[in-house]
Amino acid sequence: MALFGTDGIRALAGEGPLSDDSVVLLGRALSHLLKERPEVFRNRVVRETRRTVTRDHSGAGKVLVGRDTRESGPGIEARLAEGFGLGIASVGVIPTPGIACLVRKWNCSLGVVISASHNPAAWNGIKIIAPDGLKIPDAAEQAIEEVLRNESPPGPSFIAKLDFSSRKTEYANFLRAHLPPDSLAGMKLVVDCANGAASAIAPGLFRSLGAEVAAVNASPDGRNINVRAGVLEPERLGDTVLAEKAHVGIAYDGDADRCILVDETGAVRDGDYILAAAAVDMKDHGLLAGDTVVSTVMANFGLEKFLAERSIRLARTQVGDKWVAAEMMACGASLGGEQSGHVIFMDAIPSGDGMLTSIRMLKILRDRRKPLSLLCAGLTKVPQLLRNLKVSSKPDLAAIPAAAEAIARAESTLAGTGRVLVRYSGTEPLLRVMAEGTDSALVQKVVEELIKEISHII
Repeated sequence: MALFGTDGIRALAGEGPLSDDSVVLLGRALSHLLKERPEVFRNRVVRETRRTVTRDHSGAGKVLVGRDTRESGPGIEARLAEGFGLGIASVGVIPTPGIACLVRKWNCSLGVVISASHNPAAWNGIKIIAPDGLKIPDAAEQAIEEVLRNESPPGPSFIAKLDFSSRKTEYANFLRAHLPPDSLAGMKLVVDCANGAASAIAPGLFRSLGAEVAAVNASPDGRNINVRAGVLEPERLGDTVLAEKAHVGIAYDGDADRCILVDETGAVRDGDYILAAAAVDMKDHGLLAGDTVVSTVMANFGLEKFLAERSIRLARTQVGDKWVAAEMMACGASLGGEQSGHVIFMDAIPSGDGMLTSIRMLKILRDRRKPLSLLCAGLTKVPQLLRNLKVSSKPDLAAIPAAAEAIARAESTLAGTGRVLVRYSGTEPLLRVMAEGTDSALVQKVVEELIKEISHII
């Protein structure tokens, strides 16, 4: 069974790949590969991005480790440190993109983030960041699995854990540099931190740029991360935006690599809307490389139509910001992202960054002097419905005749008016069934029938 999903390793804390012994062995495997085959962690295609911070090489030879606010995080970090045989530089609680930023800035050998992103508090995960700030390549994941499967990784020759927590403010400085001082003066924001890694950074960041900030879900206790908060339930943020008479609501997930906005009317504006607005602004300023935006198979057809009407091409990839980044580098695109709120601005950092996304969008609002509702008004989405089916295993549906036939029937029903997408989640035990089309009632019928049929098959 594969250790890695679409976003690193993820499981219930303390179980399976996150048991104490397994985490120690993972640390040893990483240490072994860094010493014997460090080249395996290098991404083949790495496009240099503009740096708003200067490298200082203080992390050379070290592994940079950060985590979100889950109560299981410190224990997992301790077991990783036990397994590593080289220097560990710990920054404590920090968003995932903070590690992606600082691992490049400090010239670290590797970055590790202990987080399960949007999953409930009982879960946790381990994301491994290459020295270039990208997720590690497939070859590195395969090498790690091979070491763990075929070898007994040697124990550490020494353990050196350094406290870099006081220096994580350099990530906030990186973000702050994208806007002039006091540029958000007169703007009122509601910021939903999902009781996660953004809690200690986002409210102060926006206040330092002049905004009036009402922070919600910014009091993590180790168990309330993502609970009725953040990008999972942005409609709740809409109610608060209206109550506070705010200009914009900003929602993050537990590790703040995703961002979903709420406009001044309380309407939710997901990654499709963010990509549409950013693409238009970047094209107007001559910054949209190749007049191309990269997104995934989940992107709404309305986004594709909106971009095409403006002579912008939408390139689609499989789900996962890792794949979006890879395609962006392959085709030279400067903007990409996912409907779920991962957005990549390649000129700044080659990974999804929720706080950077919100800063870029606020800059567009300020420069264009339009409310978010008007900025998003040109995009009309077609009806799209996504339902999840809990599964205990993930068999290949194409190899199960009854499942393949059910999917084919659903696709035939929407032929010419919509599409069907069936895929397993890479981070949860779920089968995702999505359909979109011009007829919302038909879309709903197709999804419900397909869920019912497949549930009796697998």
